[in-house]
Order: sequence, then structure tokens, then C-alpha cells
Amino acid sequence: MKTLSYQTFKSETHKETAAIQKDDLETFSSQEPLTQPPKTLIIIPAYNEGKNIGAVLEGIQKQSPGIPILVIDDGSSDNTEKIVREHNAKVISLPYNSGYGVALQTGFLYAVKNNFSIVIQMDSDGQHDPANIKDLMEEVQKDNCDVVIGSRFLSKDSYKTSLARHAGMFIFGNIASLFCGQKVTDPTSGFQALKGRAIEFIASDNYPPDYPDADFIILMNRCGFKIKEIPVTMHASPDKESMHHGHKTVYYVFKMFLSIFVTLLRKSPKR
Repeated sequence: MKTLSYQTFKSETHKETAAIQKDDLETFSSQEPLTQPPKTLIIIPAYNEGKNIGAVLEGIQKQSPGIPILVIDDGSSDNTEKIVREHNAKVISLPYNSGYGVALQTGFLYAVKNNFSIVIQMDSDGQHDPANIKDLMEEVQKDNCDVVIGSRFLSKDSYKTSLARHAGMFIFGNIASLFCGQKVTDPTSGFQALKGRAIEFIASDNYPPDYPDADFIILMNRCGFKIKEIPVTMHASPDKESMHHGHKTVYYVFKMFLSIFVTLLRKSPKR
């Protein structure tokens, strides 16, 4: 069977390819007619989320029926891929765990290849409330923004997290606010809507392969993209550790400061 390949970048010297079956491309629109604006895609990176992904997909299909969903199975060793297929969503399976940024970029490469004009990105653990998808979509279609970030800290509902993580969000949110010239309250939110050239920008070599957070928000702002935050509901995920837990917290903080510093030094890439 013929395959189409997408390159994803883990570093400048490391490349990997996720193969997508041609049949999947041809049948991608086999769901119900879209009830939302055409050419909209929901992207969900997932790693060993077999116990959560089913409920996530059911919630999306209930709240936003007919919008195509693409799950990037990031080298899971559990039944994540099986559960996704059982829920009639499309899946690209990476050969091994490649990281959050690589998985996301794979989805954006797919979106560019298939001419989707709006992309909604969500996490796979159930933290993001599907009821907010319509809010993100409505906002991103306005002329004054290219990227809409769902902020848990603008919502009336209180979001509980560890003191260390909250401190990190506060620090990097304030740094992003300073260099973007606008308030950024939730720089680590993975609940976003993007359109047009912002989608192409993420599919380019400019996208960080591991943790695309405050550094990438600053980079997009420097490149002229209009970014806006809106309140969304986020649920705690007590049965899962954050990607920034333990020793990874130290690496994350160091990497984020370094990445922001490099972002400010470099020339802004062309849009």
C-alpha cells in the first residue's frame, strides 16, 4: 500500500517520519457533514492514554459533532490506538515516543497537507472541556486574532495545581506578557485554536520539539501573529503526572529561560 510521509523534527540532527495510510486520507471525511465551519480539524497528541481517550473523544463528538478528529499516538505501549479507531477518529501512530511538540507538529503538518483552515489542539487526558471548542472557534474566526489560547486562569472556576507549577506559570506568564506587550495568564495551555498562516508557522522548522510554551508565544508575537486568551474550563487530572514533574521541572525551567533568551536574540523568521 502506498503511503504519504510527514517529517517531524526532534532536533536539528534528528528526524523521524510518521507514515499515514493513503486510505485514511481518502476516507477522512467519512463522518457526518460538518456542522461547524468547513476545513476545521481537532488535533490531539496522546501517549498511553487508553483509559482517558475514549471519554475525551465522546465528549468532543457530543459537543462538536461532525468535526474531524486526528489523534497523534506518540508511540504508546497501551491500547490508545485501538480505542481511537473504535471511536471512529483518525490516528497517526508514531513509531516511538517522540515528545509533545513532535506529536503536535505531526498533526499540523497533516492539517497543512490537507488544507485545513482552522485547527483546534487539545490534550488527551480529559483536562480540556469540549464545551469550550465552540468558544475558541468563534474567537479565532475574528479578524483581530490568529491564535486563541484557552486560559484556565480567566475562568470563574478555580483551577488547582501544585505550588511549584503555579509559580512557574506565573513567572513565565509575566515574562511572556512583558515581551508580547499584552497580558498572558496561561502560557502552558495546550487548549488552543489557530488559523491560516499560524497553522503553517507551526508546521515549519520554527516549532519547538519538546515544550512549546512561553517561548513560542513570544516568537509568534514577534512574527506579527495576533494572540488572544479567552476563559475556558479545565479539569484537574489527579491520576496523571504533569509533563513538567520531578526532575523534568528543573530541565523545563532551564530550557524555557534559555529558549526565551535565544528567541529574543534571533531574527524573527518570515511569516
